[in-house]
Amino acid sequence: MTRDSTGERTAGWPTGTMRAAAVASPHTTRLLEMPIPDPAPGEVLVAPLRVGLCGTDLELLHGTATYVRDGRAPYPHVFGHEWVGRVVAVAPGATGAGAADARIAVGDRVVGHTMISCGDCRACHRGRRNECGRLREVGLYGQQGAAAQYLRMPAHALSVVPEDVTDEAAMLVEPAVTVLEGLRRAHCAPGDRALVIGTGTIGLLAVQLTAGLAGSVEVVGVDDSGLATARRMGARRTFRPGEAPAGYYDVVVEASGATSAFHEALRTTAVGGRIAAVGVASEAVDGVDLGDLVLRGITVHGIRHGLDQYDRVLKLFGDGALTADGMIAGVLRLDQADEAFRLLQDSGRTAPKVALDPSAPADGEDGSRSEPRAPARSAA
Repeated sequence: MTRDSTGERTAGWPTGTMRAAAVASPHTTRLLEMPIPDPAPGEVLVAPLRVGLCGTDLELLHGTATYVRDGRAPYPHVFGHEWVGRVVAVAPGATGAGAADARIAVGDRVVGHTMISCGDCRACHRGRRNECGRLREVGLYGQQGAAAQYLRMPAHALSVVPEDVTDEAAMLVEPAVTVLEGLRRAHCAPGDRALVIGTGTIGLLAVQLTAGLAGSVEVVGVDDSGLATARRMGARRTFRPGEAPAGYYDVVVEASGATSAFHEALRTTAVGGRIAAVGVASEAVDGVDLGDLVLRGITVHGIRHGLDQYDRVLKLFGDGALTADGMIAGVLRLDQADEAFRLLQDSGRTAPKVALDPSAPADGEDGSRSEPRAPARSAA
């Protein structure tokens, strides 16, 4: 039995050390041995089951992420902001997201909210938690990432995963919430002519969600495999950049983050149309014709996150409106982080998402050698 910072006892909270995968320096990962976080009031300890890797993690690896450049993410940095895990211990006062009487219990599977708001600043009091002035982001800055055997999280920043949602699907909730918020902000509705630009993880989630909201969707992409997957997920037509009809679409979701893709979004948006900019460009977009944007009455929404959409997205996965099938290229161990990042950068991979399994024993720990594997379909 351990005690939290107030001296109150917390039963079942593990002590000792744990393994964690970290970016040790630009282009270098390392498996660390670090202390298991101590209990704290209102927080829970979670054992991550799946951790998704994305382009932001690559930027952390390469040292180009804003969080690295401005000093918020010093090395060694434990990454991992897209994850699902199982609660192993609960400190006093831990109340989960959702209903006021909701409780987080040992054994619950949970997804973590990437953005952890303070609850006490001007933005939080106005109901704009994603604009919190004292924000922390799991695996990015201010909060340890999930690429570890254990992760301590505030209970209010967790959502319980329904039994009929697989680990792989739950891992995709974090990118999906941003897409859903983008479609909400762009007022995507039945009958809208909709276009998604990009066929990575966010793009394919956007294809599924937009098809459901608008009734049909078309897609622009550069990858043959991604375009084929988009068609399987409901895209009515697919195009290469420059091929989609100009000035045609009521709603355009820019999901790639490529600077050229924003020009494609402006070119294809109809008079009075709406653009949800979900992909994060790594450099300035030059040559934007602001006069054209104004005279055609185009609205551009920058989508920071979807902090209020976690439970809705979990329900969409549970109802079958969203699927993880065809989205995950492989699941690797923590000690295979280097290999996972190489796979993530492999343009020939068959699916956009790569995952780590922090619960898997490191190579040789159980007397055998485990190999990279395809994603399981079980919910446990």
